[in-house]
Amino acid sequence: MERWALTSGLDETSRWAFIVGAPRCGTTALSEYLRAHPEVCFSTPKEPHFFLRHDLRGESADRLRDAVRSRYLDLFFPDRHSASLLAEGSVSYFYAPERLEPILRLWPRAKFVICVRNPLEMVPSLHQRLFYNGDETERRFDHAWSLVPARRNGRSIPRSCIEPRFLDYWEAGLLGKHLERFLSVVGRERCHVSVFDDFNDNPAREYRCVLQFLELPDDNRTQFERHAPTQDCRVAWVHRLMKRPPRAALWLFDREDLQVLTEGVGEPSPAVEKVLKIRGKIINWNKKPAKRPQVGERVLGEMRDMFRDDVALLSRLIGRDLNHWIEA
Repeated sequence: MERWALTSGLDETSRWAFIVGAPRCGTTALSEYLRAHPEVCFSTPKEPHFFLRHDLRGESADRLRDAVRSRYLDLFFPDRHSASLLAEGSVSYFYAPERLEPILRLWPRAKFVICVRNPLEMVPSLHQRLFYNGDETERRFDHAWSLVPARRNGRSIPRSCIEPRFLDYWEAGLLGKHLERFLSVVGRERCHVSVFDDFNDNPAREYRCVLQFLELPDDNRTQFERHAPTQDCRVAWVHRLMKRPPRAALWLFDREDLQVLTEGVGEPSPAVEKVLKIRGKIINWNKKPAKRPQVGERVLGEMRDMFRDDVALLSRLIGRDLNHWIEA
């Protein structure tokens, strides 16, 4: 396997990998495995969401490079100069591939890893995660599922939600639709699709398939720990206050959250550091393992009807029959 030269991250020969989703499909575990690879510099935090939050498609080449250098590379990849491949894992990119045009302009060699999962499992798991993060305030999945039409019209959106589109559970589960669109925008040859069932059954094999796709040498990893297990909280409003405080109290966020939300503005002072430690203790005390998502028969039937044709499309796109996901 060819060994590539180290890069500063902005020249056209830079090697990039983007783990673009879908959410709750093993992307965090895969990101952490790659983060430990000696030739990879992975972003901190895992999900900057930079190209979704900033529409840079109309920028000139010089302005684009300046913005990416100062507001993306320097902030999220400060140690990039020692790596041969840079990577990040913003799952939001899967649903907005048109925003990735600047990536293709800057880095013609960029590659994309897409993870998919049975939507009947993925969507309730996504709801649990959003509730834990503070973006969702409705604990019952069935009710949150039924709120989608209202939320599409701007109603019933929690104040603590950073991005209302995250709460569209109907759209989030249409993996075939979004994969087809993603492939048409960035090109099939740039993409590798991993099925969560395979990753869950044999993470070592799936990890090495990704290494081969990214042209990285095998790092002989033998431990494949689970990452981002589904969590719940004892007292929801306390947890939401700690995870998603009002903007006036933005300093309560930890460093990684601050980087994403303020892009490096507002570095905490020593006094605030002490408050952050207390905040961390409150979060740790308040969290508990989540129970298996509860989905009522009515909503389960609606999900099967809504996602049946889309799973058939996904099956055709990846050349593998996944229709058993939807069978009753």
